[in-house]
Amino acid sequence: MNIAKNMEFVFVAAAFVGVTMANAFAAPAAPLKVSARSAIVAKAPVFQAPMMTIVVVAKRPTVAQKAKRTATV
Repeated sequence: MNIAKNMEFVFVAAAFVGVTMANAFAAPAAPLKVSARSAIVAKAPVFQAPMMTIVVVAKRPTVAQKAKRTATV
């Protein structure tokens, strides 16, 4: 087997083994303690407003407009 022809495979395999071994021996991460208060207020008036509905109205393109659009592509 010619190692020079398979250097990409050797590199990927070595990286895979290295990452796998690092994850196997890594200690679990310590949980973060956040002391900041929450920015969301439960009774804000924004949350009591009804949901907005957006209606988009447009004319359909004509056959000539469709042909012009596909001809430029």
